Amino acid sequence: MSNLQNDQRYYRLTSFYAAAFLFTKGMELVNIDRSTPRRSQFVFRDTPERELLMNNFNYAKEDSIEVMVDARKFVMAIKMLKEKLYQDRF
Repeated sequence: MSNLQNDQRYYRLTSFYAAAFLFTKGMELVNIDRSTPRRSQFVFRDTPERELLMNNFNYAKEDSIEVMVDARKFVMAIKMLKEKLYQDRF
């Protein structure tokens, strides 16, 4: 997936729980890059909202409304990401 490596239309991150948060918030996961052993990268279609979401995820207070998500949606996002991590192909 090297053609996505430097493409500004995509946002890459290695944090599993940040990826689950973005997915729960409606960001589109387009790939999981496994080219680096033991450190997969989650590749999302980038949007103007993504920067705000990541800023909130990293710096908002624990009980801030900006980081609140439906627990069931978050659990489903975690399950889906784990399934995709262990699939042979995305």
